[in-house]
Amino acid sequence: MRHACLSAVLILWAGIAAAFEVEDHRHYPGTGDAVLRIVSTADLDVFEPYLLAFQSARPALSIDYTVVSSADLHRAIRAGARFDLALSSAMDLQFQLANDGLARAYRSSATEALPDWARWRDLIFAFTTEPAVVVISTERFAGLTLPATRQELTAILRDHPDRFRGAVGTYDVRESGLGYLFATQEARSTDAYWRLSEVMGRLDPQLYCCSGQMIDDVTEGRLALAYNVLGSYAADRLARDSGGRVQILRMQDFANVMLRTALVPAAADAPEAAGAFIDMLITLGLRDAPQDWPLPPLREGGDMPASGFGPIRLGPALMVYLDPLNRRAFLTEWDNAMEQP
Repeated sequence: MRHACLSAVLILWAGIAAAFEVEDHRHYPGTGDAVLRIVSTADLDVFEPYLLAFQSARPALSIDYTVVSSADLHRAIRAGARFDLALSSAMDLQFQLANDGLARAYRSSATEALPDWARWRDLIFAFTTEPAVVVISTERFAGLTLPATRQELTAILRDHPDRFRGAVGTYDVRESGLGYLFATQEARSTDAYWRLSEVMGRLDPQLYCCSGQMIDDVTEGRLALAYNVLGSYAADRLARDSGGRVQILRMQDFANVMLRTALVPAAADAPEAAGAFIDMLITLGLRDAPQDWPLPPLREGGDMPASGFGPIRLGPALMVYLDPLNRRAFLTEWDNAMEQP
């Protein structure tokens, strides 16, 4: 079984003994000495417009932007890395940081405008709602009825093993914080999750750390489908490289929708600038229309199926599967389903 994660360099940040993998990094110099250091799971392809918009309003401020996996972001903040702002798609890991006293409180008129389900104790703030989707290769699915539910997807994979063997991509939930969040929430919400996992496990699935590479591999023909990738990344890729080779499927039986969240780490050196960046993200998140921003707005409805929609709520329930015993039990069951001979 292939483990397909972006290769990255190991760095030590500000004297932290534990290294973490950097997927991308960019420095945006300002005209002054102040620096806002951001660690994030959002790829630069989709997040750079937000950085440039903020810097245009504060040209004296330099921005240092580091992209890491959600698990590495969690480890870095827990180890005391000196970042001013942490932006992550793994809201359970973000919640754990806040709950464990590793986030600094922040309040403004923008944060107070958030609905209760999109913030927690002035410590963690949501600024997007993003569904998990299935991205498929139209060539690999030629002649097949496109699935609308997990049961239908399971049946297609089961009935056409030669077509899909080695060509199904999903997260390695042992390494991906977002993948683990999606998997645990889906397992709680639909019985179809484990049956689909078992069928995938018979097809030599390809395991990934991140949505972006899964989508790349579908686009380039290495995968027939990528399961549970971020809809915002898929839509962005489709807009830049349509060609009819890739299609997005939204499962109608249940929509896994995560909140992308921000927090100010307790060790932040520039909390004022971090708070101002959060205000900008919230203001854009509460906009009424998508407009030209790559990430979707923060809304509880949108075009998701009414019966299955629900952003995963910020709250103590997110901690259930982070308990070591619960995590070990879940990963054991996942291993049994996905790691089949």
